[in-house]
Amino acid sequence: MNKTSQTQVPALRISRLLPATPEEVFGAWTDPDSVKLWMAPGALTVPIAELDVRVGGRFRIVMRGEGGDYVHEGEYREVSPPHRLVFTWISKGTHGKETVVTVELEARGEGTELTLTHEGLPDSEQRAQHEGGWSGILDKFASQME
Repeated sequence: MNKTSQTQVPALRISRLLPATPEEVFGAWTDPDSVKLWMAPGALTVPIAELDVRVGGRFRIVMRGEGGDYVHEGEYREVSPPHRLVFTWISKGTHGKETVVTVELEARGEGTELTLTHEGLPDSEQRAQHEGGWSGILDKFASQME
């Protein structure tokens, strides 16, 4: 009875149309120097981006703001260039719980449609926080791709 009474937080899904090829977009998601330019919303910066992009490889991304450092870690589950990247995402914002992010890339004319799905977030408050965070990150990423 307890298991069915737990409410599942719906997956977060965001899409952006980008002025770049799937290969360029995938490359930007898997290059530490690129990730340092955009993998943080708003005024946050990324002083550290360590990526071992292979199935079973791990990453560590540190977002820095006035309130200090926000560490995000995880493991790559699927690396299928140039169309799909799946990784776990663990941070204070997930309450240390392993969540899963899927980035799907689909060619659209001269550009690419990026769809990011984040599943397994602990509660609706964190889902809303991550929706704002990922939206800010993808806005910054779209600017980098122009």
